[in-house]
Amino acid sequence: MSQANTDNRSVVSGPTKMTPSEAFVETMVSYGVTDMFGIMGSAFMDAMDIFAPAGIRLIPVVHEQGAAHMADGYARVSGRHGMVIGQNGPGISNCVTGIAAAYWAHSPVVIVTPETGTNTQGLGGFQECNQLPMFQEFTKYQGHVTNPNRMAEFTARCFDRAVSEMGPTQLNIPRDYFYGEITCEIPKPARVDRGPGGARSLDEAADLLAQAKFPVIISGGGVVMADAVEECKALAERLGAPVVNSYQHNDSFPASHPLWCGPLGYQGSKAGMKLISQADVVLALGTRLGPFGTLPQHGMDYWPKNAKIIQVDADQKMLGLVKKIAVGICGDAKAVAQELAERLNGRDLACDATKAERADKIALEKAAWEKELDEWTHETDPYSLDMIAENAKEKPFSGGEYLHPRQVLRELEKAMPKDVMVSTDIGNINSVAHSYLRFERPRSFFAPMSFGNCGYALPTIIGAKTAAPERPAIAYAGDGAWAMSMMEILTAVRHDIPVTAVVFHNRQWGAEKKNQVEFYNRRFVAGELDSPSFAGIAQSMGAEGIVVDKLEDVGPALKRAIDMQMNEGKTCVIEIMCTRELGDPFRRDALAKPVRLLEKYKDYI
Repeated sequence: MSQANTDNRSVVSGPTKMTPSEAFVETMVSYGVTDMFGIMGSAFMDAMDIFAPAGIRLIPVVHEQGAAHMADGYARVSGRHGMVIGQNGPGISNCVTGIAAAYWAHSPVVIVTPETGTNTQGLGGFQECNQLPMFQEFTKYQGHVTNPNRMAEFTARCFDRAVSEMGPTQLNIPRDYFYGEITCEIPKPARVDRGPGGARSLDEAADLLAQAKFPVIISGGGVVMADAVEECKALAERLGAPVVNSYQHNDSFPASHPLWCGPLGYQGSKAGMKLISQADVVLALGTRLGPFGTLPQHGMDYWPKNAKIIQVDADQKMLGLVKKIAVGICGDAKAVAQELAERLNGRDLACDATKAERADKIALEKAAWEKELDEWTHETDPYSLDMIAENAKEKPFSGGEYLHPRQVLRELEKAMPKDVMVSTDIGNINSVAHSYLRFERPRSFFAPMSFGNCGYALPTIIGAKTAAPERPAIAYAGDGAWAMSMMEILTAVRHDIPVTAVVFHNRQWGAEKKNQVEFYNRRFVAGELDSPSFAGIAQSMGAEGIVVDKLEDVGPALKRAIDMQMNEGKTCVIEIMCTRELGDPFRRDALAKPVRLLEKYKDYI
């Protein structure tokens, strides 16, 4: 692979004669691009030929979906653009799922989609397809280069919109438009300052907070994207308010802070849910309050029905969309938190008198939840108990024993290195992990968000590690989701991007199988997964592999793998042999007990 020349990062100034390929590449340099993910292709080869001398590294992946996830992880940890590119047609269609995940994570990913040349479009030529409709649901802006002279213009607009609109954009380029001779000026990045919203809504919000007796703050993804954790902390401390993380944003508030109470949503913190249920005012800071993140959980319908909700979001379309709100503020989470703190400064607050009492209540609820997690060594529903008993009679191929997932997750939590980045795939054990994943700084936790696709964790953490090689990087995946993306271990090994993957090997599609337990009388269809050793497969790809089948080995295995990652530059897959017990299902609200009207199906209820 050609090495990028990072010394050659100057950009031509003023109107200059160049080729469209040069205009495309120079614009990327102007916007600070140093890394791209994808698979080489003839459709953009003229531009690709000058990536390296421009200081841009194209990291070849195994599958283009992985490239899109890597760009997502890269963007989420760095705050910079994540870049993905591929061959027209099938190379581009492979990216759709990864871009959809980036869309729901609000990641500034730019996907470059070279397409069939203009002289043959519509003739059904090789690898021809209409690429814009594929991404229209999952992009904030689609730039189609309509003339080679406008190459730099459309390229820059995609970069600017990805940041201003907070989401992926698509740059569609007919492959013949890379050639020729044009005169153009290379644009510079255009950044729009985000403000705190309107004075009236800020005043109304401050008045509600001043009158609140039990305020609670939800710290969402917008707090991470706005680098607003310190401002959120200052506001929480002024109010003495417990802070909960919004769903899959466990890194939006430091876990060591006395006011941190853990995440809401599926498999979240009971402490956080119990505390927010008592709120009379909720400040939802930088969150759309997505429906899946506020569903009843642990048998609790915890959302405070009578509380006044103050919602802050940079996208006004999200205000009041899911939950009824008292005040909506369209603004930057950081700027809004600062303004609210200033408005509360010097005021007598109704909650001041109970600050110590509420602090004690927060500490008690957190201690009770931690004690419950310590004692919650395994699932206790009838199916899980049956599986535990059955698995106790078996031995994994490694000869040890099958481990309880909750105990494994607790041991992993204890062994987590400082400043760690963690990505989780979708699935039953990965969702249970939400209760055990705690972070001290933002841009540390990456999950597939509302799109919920499998095969997310490994490529995303590879992208994150590319952007932050100095930080430990860990992916969690179940054996089903792992098989969708494990080939990207080759990418990590080939291109010296060392990461650590933890694979929970429980031999099943656990999340969906749990629905068959709850609603279909344990009639299991297509849920079983018999697989060879994933550690062995990793070793065959040039990585290290560790099989864990004893609880006391979980923490040491993670520490050894991280040591290999940070000090030896090695990728390692830790395969943990788990029982088939299963946590609560994802969506009790979305399923119902079956009804059969035809005689031949009468027993299937």
